[in-house]
Amino acid sequence: MGKGVKAAVIGGVFAVMVGGAGYGAYNILGALDGDGIGGVAAEKKSGPPDEDEVEETTDAFFSAWEKGESVRAASYTNNDADAGRVLSAFADDAHITAVRVTPGPAKGTTVPYTVKAKVSYGGKSAPLTYRSELKVVRGVTTGRALVDWQPSVVHPRLRKDDTLVTGQSADPPVEALGRDGSKLTKEKYPSLGPVLDALREKYGEKAGGSPGVELVVRHAGGSAPDTPLLTLAKGRPGRLTTTISPTAQAAAERAVKRFAQSSVVAVKPSTGEVLAVANNRADGFNAAFQGQAAPGSTMKIITAAMLIDNGVTSMNGPAPCPDTATWQSQTFKNLTGMKPNEDATLADSFLRSCNTAFVKLIDEKPLTDASLSQEAERRFGLGRDDWKTGIASFDGRVPAVEGPDRAAGAIGQGQVQMSPLNMASVTATAITGAFRQPYLVPPGLDDRRLARAEGLRAGTAAQLKQMMRLTATQGTAREAMSGLGGDIGAKTGSAEVEGSARSNSWFTGFRGDVAAAAMTEQGGHGGDAAGPIVAAVLRTGG
Repeated sequence: MGKGVKAAVIGGVFAVMVGGAGYGAYNILGALDGDGIGGVAAEKKSGPPDEDEVEETTDAFFSAWEKGESVRAASYTNNDADAGRVLSAFADDAHITAVRVTPGPAKGTTVPYTVKAKVSYGGKSAPLTYRSELKVVRGVTTGRALVDWQPSVVHPRLRKDDTLVTGQSADPPVEALGRDGSKLTKEKYPSLGPVLDALREKYGEKAGGSPGVELVVRHAGGSAPDTPLLTLAKGRPGRLTTTISPTAQAAAERAVKRFAQSSVVAVKPSTGEVLAVANNRADGFNAAFQGQAAPGSTMKIITAAMLIDNGVTSMNGPAPCPDTATWQSQTFKNLTGMKPNEDATLADSFLRSCNTAFVKLIDEKPLTDASLSQEAERRFGLGRDDWKTGIASFDGRVPAVEGPDRAAGAIGQGQVQMSPLNMASVTATAITGAFRQPYLVPPGLDDRRLARAEGLRAGTAAQLKQMMRLTATQGTAREAMSGLGGDIGAKTGSAEVEGSARSNSWFTGFRGDVAAAAMTEQGGHGGDAAGPIVAAVLRTGG
């Protein structure tokens, strides 16, 4: 051995230590950990990747992706198993070739890029172009700079466990029409996208179409209809007439754009036809039809009906509004700044949305733990899982409960769950006295039997409608409904959300023969966000 060089054997591994003992010991440990390159270990780095590391990592990842080397490309990510699956499907199942990835200027560790490729299947082909972005992070165990794996790295429409597939479409295309015969497209009405996909999945064959060849996002476990991305060969679309009013839909689309995580539904109370459905959500979920959330004080429409139907009080009967009300050890309060009124009538407490008035009255005979649930089911058609709107929808939940949740349910908290569709229907029932199950597709197309319920007594409906009128003109909904002419009414709601300092905003109202309801997650009081959305839709007149 040369001078200054020592040999050591540790655990059967021969290692060469150069220089001092400390450096040599580090080399041995690094080599044993597998971090060494060419027998010499590199020091494990920490902190965010630097500019050179970001460029080197993305260049290597993009190069392997372009060559169709999915395993090698996945090795440059922090989740090689999942990345390998999606990248393999990109080539094998989606039949995407001739991939070229052009990165844009990095913003720190985030790199935007454009993908250009070709999709070929069954003798048909079409160009594919889209934009996405990725982030480079430091590997936890290796310290390497790695692509932070998300399915959206491969395509921005991919979510967890989704995949890309090219082939004959599962369902024939559908040309959805509004009630006036005009076409409803995703381009014109973006938030209708999930609804149109659902209509295609259910009615593609019934509408008389034939399938084409498409590149689609296949969602995990069939949780949602395939999302078409590119058409290689057009199928023959079937024609499907819906109940959507293009005027109301356009207004709904514009209205929800003002507030993130918002949803709205409008219905025609005299028939149950859905006039508009719009969502402003990044996840594409149709919360307007399928959302399940506490509706806050909009629930007081049903609670007031229960009180009137059971003879507890009436619109002009007593409903005192104290500062607090205690029910089985739980204390309920009103909104900050609300003055107590021991002489309040039900109409007074309804238009001011006094929580304590409703909590105190649920203890009156003959009310039981099941009374609110029975009112919701028998009169308003809720909570029976039998609505057949034409696409998937939630039918509301008002369970019979005891303890503090009985009082909470009376003011739209506790275990009560609703969607904007449910609350639009509640308003429609309240002002007409008849429950008409909302529907988006006429039942005659597939012989669906719509749900039925008893509806309200004429006297109860008249009182509810008048109290909603007073709320819109003198109460908590006055500001949101200002400027609307004709016969109008409304009810506001704020629903507390566990872990959030800001409540969900709810609002439901009517104008003539249009009823609408909206919900904005963490939107604050009912009139803050949901109110303007509903008012904008009602302003169109359907």
